[in-house]
Amino acid sequence: MRNKYKYNKGWWFCIILCPPVIFLLISWIVMLLWNCLLPEILGVKTIGFWQAMGILVLSKILFGGFHGKFGQGMKQIRAKHFEHRMEGMSAEEKEKFKEIWKQRCSGGFFNKNND
Repeated sequence: MRNKYKYNKGWWFCIILCPPVIFLLISWIVMLLWNCLLPEILGVKTIGFWQAMGILVLSKILFGGFHGKFGQGMKQIRAKHFEHRMEGMSAEEKEKFKEIWKQRCSGGFFNKNND
């Protein structure tokens, strides 16, 4: 009988090694793009590799969010919390609660009224 896992012996090495190498490569690309474009456009200083890596991580935290199991877990926790809050309410109270939150959330961040 043939061993169907014959070619998978080295894959664990690739799985462990590829993500850090890809991250380092992307950091290097960020550094090159920053140093080629932004000093001439905005007049900022050039940056080094470690600073580019820091900018990449910071931008992921600020703009990319956290996806995967962590983000899904937070959605589930919020949904359970919302269901728990609605458990003891009558149908009339639920409608009033939904209407209040619909009004609060409909304006968006920049369209809030400061009454």
